[in-house]
Amino acid sequence: MSLLSLSQVEVHYGGIRALKGVSMEVRAGELVALIGANGAGKTTTLRAIAGLARATGGIRFDGQSLLGQAPHAIARSGIALVPEGRGVFAQLTVDENLAMGAYSRGDRAAIEKDREHVLSLFPRLAERLTQTAGTLSGGEQQMLAIGRALLSRPRLLLLDEPSMGLAPLLVDRIFEVIRRVSAEGVTMLLVEQNANLALEVASRAYVLENGEVSISGSAADLLGNPKVQAAYLGIEG
Repeated sequence: MSLLSLSQVEVHYGGIRALKGVSMEVRAGELVALIGANGAGKTTTLRAIAGLARATGGIRFDGQSLLGQAPHAIARSGIALVPEGRGVFAQLTVDENLAMGAYSRGDRAAIEKDREHVLSLFPRLAERLTQTAGTLSGGEQQMLAIGRALLSRPRLLLLDEPSMGLAPLLVDRIFEVIRRVSAEGVTMLLVEQNANLALEVASRAYVLENGEVSISGSAADLLGNPKVQAAYLGIEG
């Protein structure tokens, strides 16, 4: 059974049709990748799920419609978005940012346990708990954004371009954590410009082109697809 399902989802920005009937699903426990060129509609898809872009069609999470719900209500239902650009609270400390991730939870003992787990995933954050988030490097801010989202104990984690602007070593570290979190059972929908990385960690994937799903299947199938290889993996046939 699908945890998340999209059916013929459309999003318009003024006269621009950004999504043109997107349908996809994410099953519980899966890591699903969404790849495509810049401007294909990947971020818009995540924003529609999170309630940040007005959509038509069908978006259901655990059987309940998300259309028309406010973003905070969608977040409380168990969906956490790590946005493109990280979106950390620059004037707050690392510790305060992490606390914001758990703002809707009341289980203090479990929150502290989850906080310690996040700090074990990202030891660098543990070294910078009193530092303001705006003074962190880009990689550290990405770690903080993911850690903050995990503190909400999400049933579905939406990741938007986690490798963007990061040095290769930090990209490897971020994706190591993504693999680990996925192995722990957190369901994820990953938008990633680096198609190779995305397909290496995902179980299934969708390709978006001009606001429409053009290819879908197992990540292994997409890695071997000549069209995907030529367009997104830099492999010429």
